[in-house]
Amino acid sequence: GSKRGKDDNQEENAMRTNTEAAEEIVRQLRLRDMGGIVVIDFIDMRSMNNRKLLFEKMKELMSTDRAKHTILPVSKFGLMQITRQRVRQELVHDTSEPCPVCNGTGEVSKGVLITEDIRRKIETALREPGKKTVTLKVHPFVHAYFTQGFISERMRWFLKFGRWVNLQAVETYVLNQYEIE
Repeated sequence: GSKRGKDDNQEENAMRTNTEAAEEIVRQLRLRDMGGIVVIDFIDMRSMNNRKLLFEKMKELMSTDRAKHTILPVSKFGLMQITRQRVRQELVHDTSEPCPVCNGTGEVSKGVLITEDIRRKIETALREPGKKTVTLKVHPFVHAYFTQGFISERMRWFLKFGRWVNLQAVETYVLNQYEIE
């Protein structure tokens, strides 16, 4: 006697839990606009009637879904298969644009090469006899590179050429953008 009641209770709990899970699964499929083949591993239920009820519940829950979908009944292993076609375009395509630094190639010049390029051009400008001031406009990170440290690059230029380089950090510049005046 007592074992029979226990089995019924387990079947009821499995059915209740599976029904709640089905509701959440449908909500997540819509919320995340998931597409493709979705296999759901429900808690095993012995009763064929309960498996059929769960299948009917899932069809009812998915009936208001705008996406094209197909639902297969729960297998004897407790698996339900759903195919679903996405409604919206992929979010990445809707919210992205090509990188302004690399123009979408995924590659930019290494920071070390940029600083070497700047260093060569600044030293060329400092060697010009008639030039009184040299101004370098750079991204804030590059500005920090040239001004930080016990003996900064800016100080080295002063010691070598006897003239200060006016450094300006420009927030709107990309990392490898600079201007020498």
